[in-house]
Amino acid sequence: MKLIKRILIIILLIIIFIVAGFVYKGHELYKQALEKISISDKVAEIKSDENYTKLEDMSEFYKDAVIAVEDRRFYEHGAIDPIALARAVYSNIKAKELREGGSTITQQLAKNIYFTQEKSALRKISEIFMAYDLEKKLNKDTILELYLNTSYFGDGYYCVAEASRGYYKKEPKDMNRNEASMLAGIPNAPSAYCPTKHLDLAKKRQNQVLDKMVRYEFITAEEKEEILNESNAVEDNKD
Repeated sequence: MKLIKRILIIILLIIIFIVAGFVYKGHELYKQALEKISISDKVAEIKSDENYTKLEDMSEFYKDAVIAVEDRRFYEHGAIDPIALARAVYSNIKAKELREGGSTITQQLAKNIYFTQEKSALRKISEIFMAYDLEKKLNKDTILELYLNTSYFGDGYYCVAEASRGYYKKEPKDMNRNEASMLAGIPNAPSAYCPTKHLDLAKKRQNQVLDKMVRYEFITAEEKEEILNESNAVEDNKD
């Protein structure tokens, strides 16, 4: 019995050392990123882009769609969402691979502006450190605004304005609900959900977005059907 306890203690200590090592390396990566460019300078750089779009110039429906599908508790939690994180950890352990990240919009912004899109535990730790800094320095609306201006939407479009103009020939505020809900789903997997290349997958993803909007009471089930019956410039151009 004593031998088993000793073995368990040794295993636990090894796990603690491994985790501590990852946290240390992740923190070092986070510090290196900030040494290259501060958050204030990075934000100023992003906002100076000619395609930068303010939150007030996007429709409420589009913003609701993004929050519903990406981070429904965005305005309620801090840098991380413990509930989503716990769910992701459980899912990854069950699948025996890194499938879900449980990332908040703030974490995704950190990834967009400071790190790579590579899925790794080390990058995730660095991202969390950066997300805490972003939450300290920026309000929620600014974080959401920056996220929508730094996300990749496929087809070479690196912000919401480029995507809405490229796919729909419209400004972000002028997208109808059908177009906005489709666009909201693309950043999760831009190559797969690019509507000009994979319209069927883009529509399936759009349906997921709308289902979440219904579940979280942004819209009703009846409104979902109305939205799906609205025109969509990408679909119209394929006809």
